[in-house]
Amino acid sequence: MNNAVIKKKFACSVFIWSIIVNGLFLGCTQHGAVRATDNYDVLAPTKELSQTAMEVVKEVGQTHYVSHELDDRFSSAVFDRYLADIDPARSSFLAKDIRDFEPYRKALDEALASGDLKPAFIIYNRYQERFTQQILYLIDALENNLQLITFDSAEEIESERKNAPWPADEAALRDLWRRRLKSSLLNLKLAGKTTEQAREVLLKRYRNQLTQVKQVKSEDVMQIFINSYTRSYDPHTEYLPPRVSDNFNISMSLSLEGIGAVLQNENEYTKIVSLVKGGPADKSGQLKPADRIIGVGQGATGEIVNVVGWRIDDVVQLIRGPKQTMVRLEVIAAHAADEHQSKIISIVRDTVKLEEQAAKKKIITIDRGHTPCKVGVIDVPTFYHDFKGDQARTGSLRSTVADVRRLLNELAQEKVSGIVLDLRDNGGGALNEANAVSGLFIDKGPIVQVKDSRGKISIMSDPETGIAYAGPLVVLVSRTSASASEILAGAMQDYHRAIIMGDQTFGKGTVQALLPLNKGQLKVTQAKFYRITGESTQNKGVSPDITCPGLYDKNKIGESALPDALAWDKIQAVNYKAWPDLGKAIVQLNRSHEQRAAQNPDYIYLKEMAEHIREIGNKSTLSLSEAVRRAEDTQEKKWRLDNENKRRAAKKLPLLDKLPDNETGKDNATESDNQTETPGIDKDPVLTEAANVLVDYLPLAAPVK
Repeated sequence: MNNAVIKKKFACSVFIWSIIVNGLFLGCTQHGAVRATDNYDVLAPTKELSQTAMEVVKEVGQTHYVSHELDDRFSSAVFDRYLADIDPARSSFLAKDIRDFEPYRKALDEALASGDLKPAFIIYNRYQERFTQQILYLIDALENNLQLITFDSAEEIESERKNAPWPADEAALRDLWRRRLKSSLLNLKLAGKTTEQAREVLLKRYRNQLTQVKQVKSEDVMQIFINSYTRSYDPHTEYLPPRVSDNFNISMSLSLEGIGAVLQNENEYTKIVSLVKGGPADKSGQLKPADRIIGVGQGATGEIVNVVGWRIDDVVQLIRGPKQTMVRLEVIAAHAADEHQSKIISIVRDTVKLEEQAAKKKIITIDRGHTPCKVGVIDVPTFYHDFKGDQARTGSLRSTVADVRRLLNELAQEKVSGIVLDLRDNGGGALNEANAVSGLFIDKGPIVQVKDSRGKISIMSDPETGIAYAGPLVVLVSRTSASASEILAGAMQDYHRAIIMGDQTFGKGTVQALLPLNKGQLKVTQAKFYRITGESTQNKGVSPDITCPGLYDKNKIGESALPDALAWDKIQAVNYKAWPDLGKAIVQLNRSHEQRAAQNPDYIYLKEMAEHIREIGNKSTLSLSEAVRRAEDTQEKKWRLDNENKRRAAKKLPLLDKLPDNETGKDNATESDNQTETPGIDKDPVLTEAANVLVDYLPLAAPVK
């Protein structure tokens, strides 16, 4: 459908069909006809955008780790990805629209090669037309037909629609949006809003989304389309236009100045990908990966602005601010039973100081009924290398390897029996530092292999002969341990140097470079990590020797959860001299660990919470009956209270009559007690168990070599 036809079709009204869908009538508003095209600009490519697109296609084709022929097969992949990027919930396009676009499926290769952006813009303009129609429909329904929406039927709505069929016709599309409106209203009612308050919240949201549509420019469409192309190679390759790379650098690091969080768009939401260790969000303990931000307010009393459907850089703009100022976020927890279970958290903006990200030590004392055993813990939040800081002031160089070496020496003086190296939530950092820290625990040898796009393999080895610490070692990892931290954990496992304990790691085994373009920058994957055994860390990550319950849904967090992630593979192993095999020791350690964990109330709580979160994540539909949802909410709160009190009873602690107001949606075994510091609650049962495993390991550990 060309633009002239669109304008003619909707000249009288975008709602000219005057259809009745499930009792909800939609016609012209009382204030006269409203045209969809009055609310957005019909966009078109420019010569400059076409030239930039050709430059990106050329650079990616020449420099990416993987070589793809720009052919019909790849064109089809880009086509599907583009549709998924602009309509991820399949809630705007009709099946007829997709049939209209089908001729482009095998034509985008030629279009990309020649810089022809017309197909991308034709598809996007149709999307804007459909999306605007639906927003106007929702506004009209809220203004004129709210009384027709009831919550006493047995209707349901799909919670995940990325693989759902496209709506067959306009009636099916209207029914989908009617259910979405009903779901949004019900969520607000369940959160304590009156019908009128819920109506005002949603009217403000939808009117704001119309404003957002109006602000879309041709450069934005080009960016979406060209990144559908780049991310068809892998999820870490992307084009950064000047607005992004020069202002927020949001596509490169997605690091929010002020709170220290890594964000991405997911459907209409802004999702937390990870937290910067030592940053304000991390230190608050209130945000977790996969949480979704739905509102942002300034200061202690500023209005919470609903940001559902906003562009990520506009959300960032609200969250950013001067140091020592407060921002309030309305958040839906990753494992909330449904979307009405939001909470408002307050975070004071600040910069992330090196000192807060630096490696730290502490000692855990394990008492088995005989002489207490001291276990040293070294927490490494990231791999850093500060050339500017201490060196400029004192002549010394602050780095991870220097700090870990110092902490090892200090713990040795305190006569600890062994070391737990805590890499949980360590998202990586300086590769050289991870390599050097690995070298502290072995005498000499290779640590990691790096293969580039030409197939050349480089080997990074221990930079110093000699071993800084030869005693028993446990390396603790989590699902959010990624990149360089996976290299260290993998090396310790391959050398049989340590017991790896925790959850399966993230699985990011690729290396990116930032290349300048005439307009903007290109972040492109150019190499891949491999362990010394030849196995990649990509996609699979590092599997622990002793598994602990993880609170992250692997279908939502991790490399394997990202579309078009590069596959795991294997290259030739390198020669290295490992310590004695740990197979028999690991069997024995697992047996002792399972026996102990089965008797530990905090650990049991953690395990049951992890299983419960997975059950919630597996729900595919959501009821639109208020009675059903309130019953489910009551059941969910009862489950959490019962589980909490089961733990308390086992530890002979006072039972709770109800959960604290901020407890619903919490995701670890201790957060309900954060405000009161209740004695007897283990703040970190996994770390305590790691210390116990190390004590078990003492008589089994290999002798110093």
